[in-house]
Amino acid sequence: MAATDFLESDLELVVLEWFQLLGYETLYGPEIAPREAGAERASFHDVLLAGRLRDAINRLNPRMPAAAREDAFRKVAVPDRPTLVANNRAFHQRLRDGVEVEYRRPDGSIAGDHCRFVDFENPENNDWLALNQFTVIEGQHNRRADMVVFVNGLPLGVLELKNPADEEATVRAAYKQLQTYKEQIPSLFAYNEVLVASDGLEARIGSLTAGQEWFKPWRTIEGENEAPQTSLELEVLIRGVFEKRRFLKLLQHFVAFEDDTDSDRVIKILAGYHQFHAVERAVEATVEASRPEGNKRCGVVWHTQGSGKSLSMMFYAGQIVVHPAMENPTLVCLTDRNDLDDQLFGQFARCAELLRQNPVQAEGVAHLRELLKVASGGIVFTTIQKFLPRKRGPARGGALRPAQHRGHRRRV
Repeated sequence: MAATDFLESDLELVVLEWFQLLGYETLYGPEIAPREAGAERASFHDVLLAGRLRDAINRLNPRMPAAAREDAFRKVAVPDRPTLVANNRAFHQRLRDGVEVEYRRPDGSIAGDHCRFVDFENPENNDWLALNQFTVIEGQHNRRADMVVFVNGLPLGVLELKNPADEEATVRAAYKQLQTYKEQIPSLFAYNEVLVASDGLEARIGSLTAGQEWFKPWRTIEGENEAPQTSLELEVLIRGVFEKRRFLKLLQHFVAFEDDTDSDRVIKILAGYHQFHAVERAVEATVEASRPEGNKRCGVVWHTQGSGKSLSMMFYAGQIVVHPAMENPTLVCLTDRNDLDDQLFGQFARCAELLRQNPVQAEGVAHLRELLKVASGGIVFTTIQKFLPRKRGPARGGALRPAQHRGHRRRV
């Protein structure tokens, strides 16, 4: 086949084959469209695959009364926030933590519970589907997404694929197409976790709110080494991100919502490949070192300038505080500069949902001691200067500031 004969539909078939190798079921979107023999949608406005979602809720919550399971389904199926980003934020919290429900116990008391609709621990206990040509009609707009990735009937990934043989079909064009879809068929994106824009050769991944400059390549599959430069970026991204266990990890621990107080915007943050794999290794080392037989040494993660060390630390903290082996630890973030302390504290505070708690900044040694009196839990920020004794100068009799550290590399 000549390059000029290569069509966008050919690329979609290749991508579906990659998903098949990852263990996904693959379908052609029109096969499950309304009024078709294999229909899984009552109308083209439906973006959830309701049968698959109900099956997952029933399978993952067998002890919960049927009425409570149906209540959880309705809460997911009918977004009720005023904006797309607000709906997406509410959905992500439910995806991660489950849907809050109440039901009456046999003794008449009311039970509060969380209904799960994704099994993060056992990937094969979920329903995995990738399909192409998924049509959505909303208002006056009729749009067809190139590829949608479903987990338990939830459309968590949308891929826009441009024809690699068309010189005008670029990654930028794919990105702009996704923005058009967000405006015209927002119901599909209320559940979205990742967006992928590709021209078949280059490929970029980003979040719902990310500008084009924040759509980044995913340069590794397993995380041991970057893929060779001869590798297809799109294949590396799909195999690196959508492998079932990695994808669930990404959704559970590497997505955050940041409240930008300067602009009143909400920014959805998705970890980059280097942050994902560095944090995963750091968490493994921390858990191993913290065991009774562990050596209590975790190691060091080096960052280059501008690589997002604040986010890496935040994703690490978010995972450590909920890890069952860590038993609700207290985290102390120690730095050697006030400006760095403020920077890191601000980043953590703006993304408190990921941490399940609000971090606290120690005002001094006495305050720090009070904060550390708790038996467990808490995220505390302080500088090393707060541990140093204050000395009186011989000339003026005033307190001297501890000498600033110079000429060394900061460890995170």
